[in-house]
Amino acid sequence: MERYALAKERVCEIKEEKAVQMPYLDFFQKTAAFLEKNVEIMDGVVFLGETREPRKLADAADLSIDEWKELNRDLYADILPENYKNSYGNPVYACEKLGEYGKDFSFLYAELRGIVVYAFEKRLWDITVLLELFLEVYGAFAQEEIPTEEELRGILNSYANDYCQDMIEYRTRECVDPELDFAAKIIMNSDFSDLRYLYLFGECITENELGVAAFLNGLSQEEIDSCARTYTEGYRLGFVNGHKDLSKKKTVNIRYNLGFERMVKAAVLQFEEMGLKPVIYRYPTHAVNRRGSYRIGYTGAVANPQFDYDHRQDGALFLDQDFVQKRLRALQTSYEKYKELAYVHAGPACIEVFGEAPFSPVSVKEAWQFSDAQQKLEIEMQNEAGQITNRYIKGDERSFTIIAYPVPEIGGDYEEIFRQIVKINTLDYQLYQKIQQTLIDTLDTAEWVSVKGKGANETDLRIHLHTLTDPAKQSNFENCVADVNIPVGEVFTSPVLSGTDGLLHVSQVYLEGLQFRDLKLEFKDGKIASYSCGNFENEEENKKYIEDNILFHHPTLPMGEFAIGTNTTAYVAAKKYNIADKLPILIAEKMGPHFAVGDTCYSWSEDTAMYNPDGKEIIARDNEISILRKEDISKAYFGCHTDITIPYDELGSICVPGKNGEKISIIEDGRFVLAGTEELNKPFEE
Repeated sequence: MERYALAKERVCEIKEEKAVQMPYLDFFQKTAAFLEKNVEIMDGVVFLGETREPRKLADAADLSIDEWKELNRDLYADILPENYKNSYGNPVYACEKLGEYGKDFSFLYAELRGIVVYAFEKRLWDITVLLELFLEVYGAFAQEEIPTEEELRGILNSYANDYCQDMIEYRTRECVDPELDFAAKIIMNSDFSDLRYLYLFGECITENELGVAAFLNGLSQEEIDSCARTYTEGYRLGFVNGHKDLSKKKTVNIRYNLGFERMVKAAVLQFEEMGLKPVIYRYPTHAVNRRGSYRIGYTGAVANPQFDYDHRQDGALFLDQDFVQKRLRALQTSYEKYKELAYVHAGPACIEVFGEAPFSPVSVKEAWQFSDAQQKLEIEMQNEAGQITNRYIKGDERSFTIIAYPVPEIGGDYEEIFRQIVKINTLDYQLYQKIQQTLIDTLDTAEWVSVKGKGANETDLRIHLHTLTDPAKQSNFENCVADVNIPVGEVFTSPVLSGTDGLLHVSQVYLEGLQFRDLKLEFKDGKIASYSCGNFENEEENKKYIEDNILFHHPTLPMGEFAIGTNTTAYVAAKKYNIADKLPILIAEKMGPHFAVGDTCYSWSEDTAMYNPDGKEIIARDNEISILRKEDISKAYFGCHTDITIPYDELGSICVPGKNGEKISIIEDGRFVLAGTEELNKPFEE
């Protein structure tokens, strides 16, 4: 408290001072004013309007909805797309204004922006260390001789290293401890008819979050409970079908986008019936904890996807061998400290959203980027971190579920689309189970599967399947019904890498919100041998885009999964509402054959026997890389699994060879032709 009081007093003085020379003074004055706004929120007061009269800020009712909107916009205005070209959060602008110091100041600004959410959560320590970091840099530039760029980087580097243990420990705890219930309290105690509650999270709130909450308010409690039950029952079935004991678990991690609180509250109550308490944590905000631009945890709107993308590799400022060892030691000691909580954690239950305007990032040289050596260190660090996590939250004892819903930005038919997605999420799984078993019965007679595109799609792949030593009791493909992976609609396997060859090509696909145009991956013995896309004019930029966002800096990745999606209802709905480019991979992967690069679907739980509803064991849980865990676990996993779907309208054929060498067709010209699967073509006809 003493450190905080001293730091905030000093920061509040800076916006009026001129002790620092230009051009650096502008950064410090603007940033000090931004920090002061958040310190005020931390202290439970806010100044609004031209009069700047203090207003109490204890709960949602203290401000009108318009005042909340004004405050929320003020907190995020600087990085919004319309203002970003003049923001120090933009590394291009920062370098233009501050020269060689630009990248460092842009890193600092991005780190300091975390104060917004810390102020709402009243996280005193986090705010204090941010204020002290800002003051340390200010003090260095207030000297007669300003620091060199190397000295400035040293200050920022020391910050990351000095506080690594504290940041990792808190992050580890909030991932497993239901007592850290900032979000849960808002969810369980708010009056959802008063949309002001959304602003209490401190996240960026747009018409999407407000629109979803308002729409859900118009549904009956029965409809809300039904949506929640689809999600929670899928989670429960994940344990049942995986032969895992849910009764040993006490917590579940709920990840979602703001606006869905009414559904989440219903889910919390249903999870409690299973003996599970909610763990609801925000996506990581400290650079020490972030991994790329992915938001793992609950989140509001992404104020500007380009800002997140520009800062996805900010860790390049401090990532070296010493930091890697320090971070891994911190993770190990943190899990050891909270091991009892970790052991009873059941895994994540995720509600994803889709419908936002597609985002194609701009790659800028001014942003921090990992060197080749750092890319290798990052891979090693994430690999080891995955192993540490798996020792405490065991892969063969945990499960997950994922479901997705649209946001209003998807278009004028939002309510109709939402109800259509509810229908898709609740399709008759018994019907699909029967049809998919017909597919599996044919696939299990073959050693190879051939997949070819049509028209401009150049896909030409041969997939090698495992040998079934006892076909009466074994299967290569999992019959995927609506449990962990909602909606229903796929059969999938882990291919044999040796002999899996050819070209995978899609004209357009969105992966983790990023658009890829004319994406081509060439496979040799099941591993990516070459790659290209058409996002940028420069071939080198295209390759780097794939390396950053599909390969994740691995020199290559294996084909961890081959699947045939069967959810033609989803495909037709996507065409009807013209939303194919906005669907999440969760739904898109069910709309044609898809191929995942990275780990298999069974990573970390390959030794757990899996069975289809017909009682056959799914034996294709390993490939030549994942099996290396038995010799050297560091060589077995990549920490990524990216699904890439060929839509039906780009699909020429999927076939297998018959016993006498004849071709047995499963799909021809984008339609199911195998006897017993005709029902899947009905949505096309309708």
